[in-house]
Amino acid sequence: MEHLKPFTNSELKSILKKRPKETKFGEHILLLPNFSNIYEQLLKLDVSYVIFGIKEDVGVFANYGNTGTSSAWDAAINILLNVQSNAYTHPKKVLILGHLEFDTYQEKLKQLDQKKRKDIQKARKKVSKIDEAVTHLVSQIVSAGKIPIIIGGGHNNAYGNIKGTSLGLKKQINAINFDAHHDFRAEEGRHSGNGFSYAYAEGFLKHYFIFGLHENYTSDTIFKTLNKLRRVKYSTFESMMIRRDTNFDTEMEIASQHITSKAFGLEIDCDAIQNIPSSAMTPSGFSVNKARAFIHHFGKQQHVAYLHICEAAPTLETEVQVGKLISYLITDFIRAHEII
Repeated sequence: MEHLKPFTNSELKSILKKRPKETKFGEHILLLPNFSNIYEQLLKLDVSYVIFGIKEDVGVFANYGNTGTSSAWDAAINILLNVQSNAYTHPKKVLILGHLEFDTYQEKLKQLDQKKRKDIQKARKKVSKIDEAVTHLVSQIVSAGKIPIIIGGGHNNAYGNIKGTSLGLKKQINAINFDAHHDFRAEEGRHSGNGFSYAYAEGFLKHYFIFGLHENYTSDTIFKTLNKLRRVKYSTFESMMIRRDTNFDTEMEIASQHITSKAFGLEIDCDAIQNIPSSAMTPSGFSVNKARAFIHHFGKQQHVAYLHICEAAPTLETEVQVGKLISYLITDFIRAHEII
């Protein structure tokens, strides 16, 4: 498959840090023996979760954002494989597939200028190509009856996740987005700010809930648009955490009623978590523990169809902390879903 770089045994061995009297997560996960027909192989394997990464900054760049999201996969996999294997982490239910790599697109970004409209348009055309790869891979995983866990890249990839899941299930799906931003911008060419609006307009996304929208970064026009759409609902960060008009648990229940009665995607944007290196890092956001509780709540729902953790942008100085964060979120999701 084009753009897919398989995760190999040699990579696994180079990352694993074994210790006496301990067993690591990476010692029990599965890998595919070959990549000639992913769908057929997944059908035969006794795993529930297929983890893969997306290494790209193109969608963020095309939305005038700060790049760095292509580094999240490496940061996450290096930590995840070295957490403990025990009754709480369920590594035998996991297959590590590899990552989607877009080296040529990433190289071309270095030659583009965000101040030039024509360069932004060039980037947006590349995002459409990335959409195709994400959609195809997610649809194969979902068609085989597995749950994709997608790590890295910009939030543009929500579109491919939603479309791929919808095609795999042969029906519309819902989605919940833990995010400071709505990502429901105009259909002006693909970028990280309009993955959900495109999926909605094209009929792949039915009900959509934005959890924790920041009032300071949502235009009056968007609020008016969202308020008109019966199938789109939201809660704001300020209403929960600042004014206390409502509370976190209540809003999770309201969101659950809107999206969990049928297959839904669980989208986590690291921009929503306070002080986490991301494409739009915030000094005011949800705590890591709130994000973990959110994933637990929605991960234990019967109809959750995938998990996507995006927009983290680790540096050399922060890659271990970001890797730990993403690893917590992945294992929280698996642990919650195994309760069902």
